[in-house]
Amino acid sequence: MAGKRATINDVASLAGVSIATASKALNGRQDVRAATRERVLAAAAELSFQPNALARGLLSGQTKTVGLLTSDSVGRFGIPVLLGAEDAFGAGEMAVLLCDARGDAIREQHHLRALLSRRVDGLIVVGESTNPRPSVSKDLPVPVVYAYGPSEDPADVSFVPDDVGAAAMAVNHLLALGRRRIAHVTGPAHYKAARDREEGLRQALAEAGVQQAGQTLSGVWSQRWGRHAAEMLLMAEPEIDAVFCGSDQIAAGFVEAVRERGRRVPDDLAVVGYDNWEVLSTETRPALTTVDMNLEVLGRTAAQHLFAAIDGKATPGVHTLPCQLVIRDSTSPPGVS
Repeated sequence: MAGKRATINDVASLAGVSIATASKALNGRQDVRAATRERVLAAAAELSFQPNALARGLLSGQTKTVGLLTSDSVGRFGIPVLLGAEDAFGAGEMAVLLCDARGDAIREQHHLRALLSRRVDGLIVVGESTNPRPSVSKDLPVPVVYAYGPSEDPADVSFVPDDVGAAAMAVNHLLALGRRRIAHVTGPAHYKAARDREEGLRQALAEAGVQQAGQTLSGVWSQRWGRHAAEMLLMAEPEIDAVFCGSDQIAAGFVEAVRERGRRVPDDLAVVGYDNWEVLSTETRPALTTVDMNLEVLGRTAAQHLFAAIDGKATPGVHTLPCQLVIRDSTSPPGVS
């Protein structure tokens, strides 16, 4: 057999059994006599036989392959989720096929057909935002888990960050520092993330009996909007002593405009961002206190629940996972730098 890869035919011939019996023995089927199984395994060891993964999958009903379908063409949120999922799949010895639909429904359907043609055991669908998205699970022969962007169908399995709880945590941090004139600048209202973060802010302020400083300012997720919002807020509400921003981009722009107007961060004005996008959060001066959505953990958790779903133990519903507040220099107490 030197120089030639052993086949299951070779194993069956050496063990003196049929190919079907050799296959059953190698896959641990119970309908094979113990003595026969031992003979087949001994033959496989003697020939250094390595079973073909696809063939083994067809016999077991699983190919140990999963699909990751993303719509986040920018990758800002999708990539951490995918990295976490890949960690879990690697630990489970699953091969991963990644497809990017780029937010295009037609492209998404094409990728779905392609993944199914490769006999994947399951799918993780990663959204580009936390807005609920149309379900793709109906009539699919494999289980699907949704990550970051939940399915509109409550019967599906979805995992999202707890934006309401995280925003409340961020505002409670500001309140604990003694800040009482807290403003809010965020992204477009049609984003569920923006609405949920505003809801968390309102809950925390209401529980503390504190009135929000001015109205929530909604714009785009950008540094330019953060600078513009700072100019408007400092004119309309000059007494503010803290601002909770709906993203790190907004917060970075806000800090820049505040500094240009001679206000000190955090001495005069504490600033909290959201996302822990380290390109901004650690490079802004001062470095931003911000919310980390733990997206890699979210991806790993989604993958683990896909394993469970493949085993027939699905966990339907939208599951929220906790976020983390990363405290940096932009929220030191008044008088402390």
